[in-house]
Amino acid sequence: MPRTAPTTHPSISAVPPIPAVPLVPTVPTWPPAGPDDSGLVAEIEAYLASLPAPARTPVPYVCRYGSTPRPWNAGHPEPRATLLDRTLRRPARPVPVSAADHLRLASRYIGAHGWLQGAMWDGSGRVCLLGAQAVVLARGYGTPATVRTARVQLMEVLHATGRPARSPDEFNDRPTTREGDVHQLLDRAAARAARLGL
Repeated sequence: MPRTAPTTHPSISAVPPIPAVPLVPTVPTWPPAGPDDSGLVAEIEAYLASLPAPARTPVPYVCRYGSTPRPWNAGHPEPRATLLDRTLRRPARPVPVSAADHLRLASRYIGAHGWLQGAMWDGSGRVCLLGAQAVVLARGYGTPATVRTARVQLMEVLHATGRPARSPDEFNDRPTTREGDVHQLLDRAAARAARLGL
């Protein structure tokens, strides 16, 4: 009987299969030319140069951890009695301040202790505009002449801004007046006094 080639079962292979190696696709380089060669970068730069510069507004620095409370008279020395003042048992000589500083100190005092209408002060320490000026004077900052000059500046600002009043105290006690209005009045009067060198 002639010899025939051995037959294999279709599910059994005589030669072990070679593991298939995954083919790595070749990616063509894109773009064919570099961005500089296409003129795209030059076009974008020309467009950006044609735009107006954004207006930069200065923003005050705010510490993210909060701020330390400062006394209302920060930046001004405390009135100190001299030896002669103590011997004669008289109050210390007042610290000289300008009318502008007096108005700023009054605004700070209201901000620190609270604002009031209808009275100069109350038991919790809140004060009206006149009360704040009186406290600043009583704590030894400025003289009565400083307070008079500051009140004249307050009246000038009230009349210049179309809010005529017989006195700053009348403006303070109006039902439409708010604490922010008083601070704004004091700030404007302080700026005016500083401009005039008072």
